[in-house]
Amino acid sequence: MDLKLLSIATLLGILCFCSAQQEGSDCIKANAQSCGECIQVAEKCGWCTDADFLKQGESKSARCDELKSLITKGCSKAKIENPRGSISIDKDKPVTNRKKDVAEKLKPDQITQIQPQKLSLNLRSGEAQTFKLKFKRAEDYPIDLYYLMDLSFSMKDDLENVKNLGTDLMREMQEITSDFRIGFGSFVEKTVMPYISTTPARLLNPCTGNENCTSPFSYKNVLKLTENGQQFNSLVSKQQISGNLDSPEGGFDAIMQVAVCGDAIGWRNVTRLLVFSTDAGFHFAGDGKLGGIVLPNDGKCHLENNMYTMSHYYDYPSIAHLVQKLSDNNIQTIFAVTEEFQPVYKELKNLIPKSAVGTLSSNSSNVIKLIIDSYNSLSSEVILENNKVPEGVSIKYKSICKNGVVGTGENGRKCSNISIGDEVSFDITIESQKCPSQGKSETIRIKPLGFNEDVEIVLNFICECECSKGGEPLSKICHNGNGTFECGACRCNEGRIGRLCECSTDEVRTDDLDGNCRKDNGTDICSNNGDCVCGTCECKKRENPEERYSGKFCECDNFNCDRSNNKLCGGHGRCECRVCICDANYTGSACDCSLDTSTCLAANKQICNGRGTCECGVCKCTNLKFQGPTCEICPTCPGVCAEHKECVQCRAFETGEKKDTCQRDCSYFNLIRVKDRDKLPQPADQSYPLSHCKERDANDCWFYYTYAVRNDTMREVYVVETLECPAGPDIIPIVAGVVAGIVLIGLALLLIWKLLMIIHDRREFAKFEKEKMNAKWDTGENPIYKSAVTTVVNPKYEGK
Repeated sequence: MDLKLLSIATLLGILCFCSAQQEGSDCIKANAQSCGECIQVAEKCGWCTDADFLKQGESKSARCDELKSLITKGCSKAKIENPRGSISIDKDKPVTNRKKDVAEKLKPDQITQIQPQKLSLNLRSGEAQTFKLKFKRAEDYPIDLYYLMDLSFSMKDDLENVKNLGTDLMREMQEITSDFRIGFGSFVEKTVMPYISTTPARLLNPCTGNENCTSPFSYKNVLKLTENGQQFNSLVSKQQISGNLDSPEGGFDAIMQVAVCGDAIGWRNVTRLLVFSTDAGFHFAGDGKLGGIVLPNDGKCHLENNMYTMSHYYDYPSIAHLVQKLSDNNIQTIFAVTEEFQPVYKELKNLIPKSAVGTLSSNSSNVIKLIIDSYNSLSSEVILENNKVPEGVSIKYKSICKNGVVGTGENGRKCSNISIGDEVSFDITIESQKCPSQGKSETIRIKPLGFNEDVEIVLNFICECECSKGGEPLSKICHNGNGTFECGACRCNEGRIGRLCECSTDEVRTDDLDGNCRKDNGTDICSNNGDCVCGTCECKKRENPEERYSGKFCECDNFNCDRSNNKLCGGHGRCECRVCICDANYTGSACDCSLDTSTCLAANKQICNGRGTCECGVCKCTNLKFQGPTCEICPTCPGVCAEHKECVQCRAFETGEKKDTCQRDCSYFNLIRVKDRDKLPQPADQSYPLSHCKERDANDCWFYYTYAVRNDTMREVYVVETLECPAGPDIIPIVAGVVAGIVLIGLALLLIWKLLMIIHDRREFAKFEKEKMNAKWDTGENPIYKSAVTTVVNPKYEGK
């Protein structure tokens, strides 16, 4: 189990080491040739500007590495170029705390709902910069509402209810804002077949029967945004229904013109609402081909006398085109449609950010409630969007919404359920992975959808090091002016290569110079461990910076030596040109053989207990019966005491099984008698193996002795000359005790028997007495009794 745990720990250590090296290898593998190239590799990469930093045979790219690695290699912190990114806030106007009931009214451009307004970011490749953006929904914020209505014949009853919309909506909106403007526009369809009938009569009156309708049109701006509700009512009252042939209407043409014709509509930089009212579907890009219109919508304003004049020339806009224009112009759309077309417009709502869908009654009687509810829904949600970011730049959003709700990913762009006066914030992280090709600053904008405010962010990219500003062009150090000496190294001019720009890419021919890079005229160039540059081998870099190729032909390395216990050179030496140079007291190809014999000493201070040799710090037992780290264990050997018991017994006491053959079998040791056990030798006093023995003979007498071996030849036995025998038993006390015991036990048994009999008799007598007392004797005459006396009376006797 211990070995398994050790192996797992070792493997984890190797994996961690490799992982750490892999992280640090990105800087090296980039093969950066200048400080500017180095700092663009990754945030962790630094460049050593010390002119004397490189060692013999190292290329310029060795200057680019992790900061810790550079310091380990001998580059001081002051000589390491490692620029960091930063953030500066250029405009930070606080959000507005505006109250509706305050007499002083602010202009729209004096109200701030987003903070800060402008920042500058210095971005280094791979290093993210994060800043906080606040948004606060201002109270009494101005609103522009444009009502765009379908005037096809099916909307006739709806027009009647909309005629008083101006004053009624003005009154309701006073509860939300004191600065409200309203406008009106209408649409029908493109004025070409097959959308409308182009006969002269139908062009004048497209309706059938006795209905009096106005001529068909694509889009008409009836009323520019105004604060005059009565004017709205007056102009809408004069509108007439028109007609067309197909069910889908040309509403997308109208929405496009409302979005892009800001001056004609009168949009201000305030909340912009577009109410789109219809009871039918819509045409979109591609449908114009039915009328022979193939030119895509150009997304420009084409109003003349408030009429859209290019409906017959440009196709309907696509949904994506509409989304872009509505977003660019900060317009929030409310689709007021009948129940029948709710599913269609709900799908459209999912494609248009900051839009809402309301169910319009069949005669538009609920239009005011629909507008109020939709506005509250739209204004309670803030969604951030940004324009196109430069290539290699990414933006991440994290929202901190009401009640501390945090959103990430796509949900990090928005906050919902925002009431007037609520403040939410966003953590915005911007990161660049590379410098733009031109190296210029870029500007991006982040804004909440449907609002006119935005945040301007200027991105400045750190593409060069500060040390490059002090570079020496045409430096003599760089091979007589073939490069600029900057940041401690040569930045070669175009067409020059090499550490000191010593090679020309035009003159160097690999076929001529490879011969100088082959060892012993072999076939491998730089031993396949390097590149031949200008006839000189430049050895490859390893992912692990501690591992290096070296030598004129890169034939040597410091990592391919023998290993022991998964360690290079056993951890007791260094690897030089694939050969282990061992530390003191170690030898072997992998430095795994220790010359120290302290690990071979047995308890008796003898090397390998005198029964083996010490090799590489480990005992090799020469006597196969012995084993263990110091040859002290003999599992198959009998005990020393049992082995010599019979010989010691016969020589010391002339008893035992070998007393007849003692002279022949037991003369192999020197016997020494002592008077008592205290005179026996002790293990601490000896420098040779010594065993203390205690054995018993056939008469159960104990005898004590020691057995020792001096220098593998001389054997000594010290024995106590007197036996330790147990004393014999005393018979009389034993017999007396037994007899006394038997008598006592008999008396005890008699007493117990007598006691039990007394108890039994008393119980029987008590029982008799009880029965005697309970007996009842009958005093009546026995019915079978006959007296022995018979009396006879003479009947004739008269008593005389």
